[in-house]
Amino acid sequence: MRTPNPKDLRSNIMRVSHCIQFRARVRSGILVREDLSMLDPRRILVVKLADLGDLLTATPALRALRLRFPRAEITALVTPHTACLLDRNDAMDGVITFPKAMFDSVGDLLRPFAALRATGLAARLAWQLAWSRYDVVVLLHHLTTRSGTAKYRALVAASRAPVRVGLDNGTGTFLTHRAADAGFGARHEADYWLDVVGTLGAAHPAPRMELHLSTSEREHADARWYELGLESSNVVAIHPGSGTFSVARRWAPERFAAVGDALAADGLHVVLVAGPGEEQLVQRVRREMRAPCSVLEQIGTARELAAMLRGCRLFIGNDSGVMHCAAAVDAPVVAVFGLSNHRAWGPYPPDRHEVVRLDLPCSPCFYPPTGLGTPQGCGPRACLSELPPHSVIAAARRLLARNAELDEAHSVGHRGAVCGA
Repeated sequence: MRTPNPKDLRSNIMRVSHCIQFRARVRSGILVREDLSMLDPRRILVVKLADLGDLLTATPALRALRLRFPRAEITALVTPHTACLLDRNDAMDGVITFPKAMFDSVGDLLRPFAALRATGLAARLAWQLAWSRYDVVVLLHHLTTRSGTAKYRALVAASRAPVRVGLDNGTGTFLTHRAADAGFGARHEADYWLDVVGTLGAAHPAPRMELHLSTSEREHADARWYELGLESSNVVAIHPGSGTFSVARRWAPERFAAVGDALAADGLHVVLVAGPGEEQLVQRVRREMRAPCSVLEQIGTARELAAMLRGCRLFIGNDSGVMHCAAAVDAPVVAVFGLSNHRAWGPYPPDRHEVVRLDLPCSPCFYPPTGLGTPQGCGPRACLSELPPHSVIAAARRLLARNAELDEAHSVGHRGAVCGA
């Protein structure tokens, strides 16, 4: 994957000429939402400045763009810690990183040195976007808060792209192509982003999240399983953490332990997965378990973790980026949801996984249909404290049985094809 940095004078002249012609067609009214047949952009910028799971939900839309515009140069603007998820993804031609987190806290920006650094980074990004002369900018963000809307409006303006597409909840007047935003959870986030690129005529026939692993990454993961004395195909991976953004999303450790004991009794080997800073949490689950288990920690990058999870029989965890990584590499997922919005961020596609939650009138309170809600939820957090282990155990066994039936059907079909040959 290359970072766009054109140096050849002739290519620059051709690029500027194309951009001028494209903008003239936009101004003349040739390119409108009702008539997209003449839309043939050369350079497209996709903006997704978010966390691991959020970026993965955008990958079906990235693939749809590539299918619709196979000759276009498509660049993703993402946060530094998520950029690795797009490695080896041929839907992208380039990646630009920008530390959006620096701009999330007004208090931090009021400090002199932080403000100076942030201003420099913003100016550099604005110059880079203007120089690149994008024909289309695709904004994959909700316009929920005034400050967020102002930031994205400025970013889109800096790109100087004549075609600007995104979600609109009534505040997206700076967009030329708009998909309706009916609120968090009215559609899955991945489907929202498909709606956005759909305004450009892009579609995906079988949408799924993508995380492309290299042969060496797969071999390294296999070697790690071998060192643990395990076959990943008989492993149920349990991740009791949730990252640091909202630790309130975590189900109780002793309940994860009860699930692990039940599945160990079914003949599966339980492996507890520790993300960064979650080692003590995993050790607590281990102490609560009666059955033997293994611990997977100090894994390294998100890609290395995904490589480890790809062959697991089952993954069980809270709403987190790790859960989305598991779904992206086709591990069957049982996701525990409490205060966060399962309709927006459940494992994707929904029909291949299981979500376990209590249907309480107060849930979700974090990213409810309108507004952001609170990352810490309420004090009692009944949505998680009253969720019993047997609900998760039943969902796990249900998903395991369904996948066993699919494997058997595939095996029978394969044997039939061999015999027919």
